Amino acid sequence: MTEEAITLHYIDAALLVVEKAAGLLSVPGRLPENRDCLVTRLQALYPGALTVHRLDQVTSGLMLYARGAPAQAALSAQFRERGVHKRYEAVVEGLLEADAGEIDLPLICDWPNRPRQRVDAVHGKPSLTRWRVRERDAAGLRTRVALEPVTGRSHQLRVHLASLGHPIVGDVFYGAQASSRVHLHACELGFAHPATGAPLRFRSPAPF
Repeated sequence: MTEEAITLHYIDAALLVVEKAAGLLSVPGRLPENRDCLVTRLQALYPGALTVHRLDQVTSGLMLYARGAPAQAALSAQFRERGVHKRYEAVVEGLLEADAGEIDLPLICDWPNRPRQRVDAVHGKPSLTRWRVRERDAAGLRTRVALEPVTGRSHQLRVHLASLGHPIVGDVFYGAQASSRVHLHACELGFAHPATGAPLRFRSPAPF
């Protein structure tokens, strides 16, 4: 394992900001063949790196890790209290008619088909996504969108966009046609430094 194997955006005594590749797990899976993941690779280079949040295996982009338990507690609290700025970029199938909007649909795990999630108006947890069109590809029948998840439910962006009839390109799990990858990328991450309170913001361009 070499440091070059991980794209590092920022490091100090309290935290790490790194880039996760699409297809790599954020944390270890249950099966032995799913032990390889970003946090395990990080800990080989930076002992004491601790998970603060997760991205789906199919999603690429910016991730924040703490260095030590006090930083982990402080950063986790920011996520819990919705003090973290998160923006994603996606390409979806079809042409969205409106230029912007909100998707307010409660989500719950579809237990017989887990880890699949589904909309459930009775038992689902409140879930809100804001979206804005960045570009329409009329010839390719695709739309590039900026996404802001106000809540942070599992698979939220993927299920919400599929619920509009516009699944994310490559997301066959939620009804899209097969592609080289799922076109979803965590492109902005902003938060307060856990030790100093200074605002930090990082950006990563979508690789698709």
